[in-house]
Amino acid sequence: MSESALPAKRSESLGARPMRSKWLALAIIALAQLTVVLDGTIVNVALPDAQAALGMSDSDRSSVVTLYALMFGSLLLLGGRIADYWGRKRSFIVGMAGFAIASAVGGFATTGGQLLIARGAQGAFAALLAPAALAMLNVTFPKGPDRAKAFAVYGTIAGGGAAIGLVLGGVLTEYFSWHWCLLVNVPIAIVAIAMAIPVLSESKADGDTRYDIPGAVLVTLGLASVVYGFSRASLGWGRFDTIGFLALGVALLVVFVVVESRVGNPLLPLRVVANRVRGGAYITSLLVGAALLGGLLYLTLYFQIVLKFTPLHSGLASLPMTATIIVGATIVSRILPKVGPRILMTAGPIVAAAGLFWLSHLTVEDNYFVQILPGQILLGFGLALVFVPMQNVALSGIEPRDSGVGSAAVTATQQIGGSIGTAVFTAIYTSAVAAYVVANPGPNPLPSFVSGYSTVFLAASITVLVAAPIAFILVNVKRPQAGSQR
Repeated sequence: MSESALPAKRSESLGARPMRSKWLALAIIALAQLTVVLDGTIVNVALPDAQAALGMSDSDRSSVVTLYALMFGSLLLLGGRIADYWGRKRSFIVGMAGFAIASAVGGFATTGGQLLIARGAQGAFAALLAPAALAMLNVTFPKGPDRAKAFAVYGTIAGGGAAIGLVLGGVLTEYFSWHWCLLVNVPIAIVAIAMAIPVLSESKADGDTRYDIPGAVLVTLGLASVVYGFSRASLGWGRFDTIGFLALGVALLVVFVVVESRVGNPLLPLRVVANRVRGGAYITSLLVGAALLGGLLYLTLYFQIVLKFTPLHSGLASLPMTATIIVGATIVSRILPKVGPRILMTAGPIVAAAGLFWLSHLTVEDNYFVQILPGQILLGFGLALVFVPMQNVALSGIEPRDSGVGSAAVTATQQIGGSIGTAVFTAIYTSAVAAYVVANPGPNPLPSFVSGYSTVFLAASITVLVAAPIAFILVNVKRPQAGSQR
């Protein structure tokens, strides 16, 4: 279905939105996206305090991070379809409200179990909120220069929100308590909902809106099984549960693809992911998400455990990467129409990989300005080169009725990539620390920790570097397409 085939009234509401209203809508959508993205990392800085206060094990500490990403990523496709069929504005408001309630539960948690339940609920409501937000952005800015500007803002948040979460988490933990790393979402949600009700326009898919229940069950269980299997790898790659859950997840996802190719109204129409250009964007998103979310966790641990930074200093130490992403996104948004996304999405992973490789040379007594800051700047600029065009390209040519599920697909790849990256890097870290202790026994554990962190950054560098040839080969979209929906 083309945009011209939409009912006249609705087509007019999407294409003729007053300019002021369009940018106000962008502000609301950006606020929601920032909340979702930063919540993936805002608790990282507070984890040591939360672990001590709630008596959590190291395994439970990691689960606070992975459970959010697991629920978020595995439910995104279903959330995208609900947004398409039920209404994107309605899904946005309900998702934001549910996210706020889950945040309040986590903020007032008195046990580790309560915190884990709250994080899972946050991820589930984020899976409804995020695709609804990106879908509204897609239909609000269907083409032209304004679309490039809007996606530059969105890409900046997607790339820099994780680092902003580290800064905000440090401030809240240092001057208030770890509880506020979750409670801060409540006033943000209230403001976003209050603004969304009068400003955002409702849109939904026309035609057949039956839900693909078998597809929803298969993809949710399949993704969850894959991520859980990787999370068990930290205890051993040859374990029965590690191999079993990975095999089960892959089998369920294969069955999901078969089902989607045969049902009349699929949860994920294969036309969305089969497109060469969009497929390249999705694979790039998966790899970059794994390196970014997995790597940032260990940089935070390095700051606090090895360099003895306070939570606030740890957050501030991550600020240069955020600033670089913001400045870089401004530059990239201006040159994108001239050079096209292919060159940018090829160069970005190379620059980001260089930054992570720089960080892989950490030592116990490193100078922040010499060894860490250059790596952060390279990583930040590389992410800006990737995220600004990637968000746009990933929705290029998608039919209006598929905006929600298309938006979910690109967000899902980043979140699932982050979940898998965190799990795999945890296994790599554990193995590297154990190997160092065997080779260099001694009373001081810090060198073994640094060996683990360095190995993780090297693995993350290789991971993101793989995205460069993929983007070069697959993202061959012409320059005029970079700023339009088609």
